[in-house]
Amino acid sequence: MNKLIYILSILSGGLVIPIQVAVNTLLKKHIGEPMQVTFISFLVGTIASLFICIIARYPLPTAIGISGTSWWMWLGGLCGTFYVWSTIFATPHIGAALAMALTVAGQMIAALLLDHYGVLGLQKYPLSFIRVTGILLVVVGVVLIASTKRY
Repeated sequence: MNKLIYILSILSGGLVIPIQVAVNTLLKKHIGEPMQVTFISFLVGTIASLFICIIARYPLPTAIGISGTSWWMWLGGLCGTFYVWSTIFATPHIGAALAMALTVAGQMIAALLLDHYGVLGLQKYPLSFIRVTGILLVVVGVVLIASTKRY
């Protein structure tokens, strides 16, 4: 039961990504540039996160905690900005299904390498035939989805 909550949280997080992409793509039609919509998305997310922290009564980060970080630990926000921008930029031209398929393929390839090398503090899970086959099946899925598109 303990793992089920983690599985369901990740699954539900994944379910909202195509919705986020579709909403942001629609917003772009009214706002203009993908980076402007990215800013709006992160501003709304920041306000929502702050509201949840206040409601849940999470304490503010301490100066000691913040000072114990390295500069590169703050790059997650840049990664998020690039991801949101890339989906707003590309989805109108390639469609939501292909955009999400490519997103999943990119995530799986990066995750497999992060796991294999145990970088960024992750536990090592070595490459195996089965894990690589799983990634190849994801890539085959991307190719199948892409093959229905006419550019």
